[in-house]
Amino acid sequence: MELKITHGLRPFGALILAHGAGAGQTSSFMIRASHDLSERGLTVATFDFPYITAGRKVPDRAPALEEAWRSAIDTYRAAIGSLPLFVGGKSMGGRIASHVASQGGAEALSGLVFFGYPLHPPGRPEQRRDAHLPAIAEPMLFIQGGRDTFGTGDEIRALLPRLQRATLHEIAGGDHSFKVAGGKAKQEPALVEVMDTAAAWARGLIPA
Repeated sequence: MELKITHGLRPFGALILAHGAGAGQTSSFMIRASHDLSERGLTVATFDFPYITAGRKVPDRAPALEEAWRSAIDTYRAAIGSLPLFVGGKSMGGRIASHVASQGGAEALSGLVFFGYPLHPPGRPEQRRDAHLPAIAEPMLFIQGGRDTFGTGDEIRALLPRLQRATLHEIAGGDHSFKVAGGKAKQEPALVEVMDTAAAWARGLIPA
């Protein structure tokens, strides 16, 4: 497993961040997140799932994605493992991180952060992807757009009482990519809010 590592400014922790289903680690969101979160004190490691490396558009099945996630964690720990470790990702990348955490065997994790958790496919709210979440003991942060078609802020909020240690931060009016109405004047503050929230939450879990 090859990781791209962006070292944090005076790092307090590290985040392995996985991409969503439609684009790899060179997507605009992943590049932005790596840069912005590193400036906020997180060393960020990203990787591509095997289907991206192979040039395929359709994601592998969950077991193969989970295996890649475990490999990324092992690779990170062998290379840098001294910092408190968070895992998470954009959409599918975060969901597969939650699979790995719920199954155990990832050793100590400081928390999980989801940038747009895909609770269900758009238009199919009955096809839930949350049965495994109550098994996760680590703190979880859901950063969710209020109008995300994969699961609105209200849908995530209704899920929280079933989870052990979960927090929701809703981006008002945001979609699955945190896009909001109002053009760049509104979009930039929304993305800053996403990054500020993730970094502050992670920092708050590290003992002083």
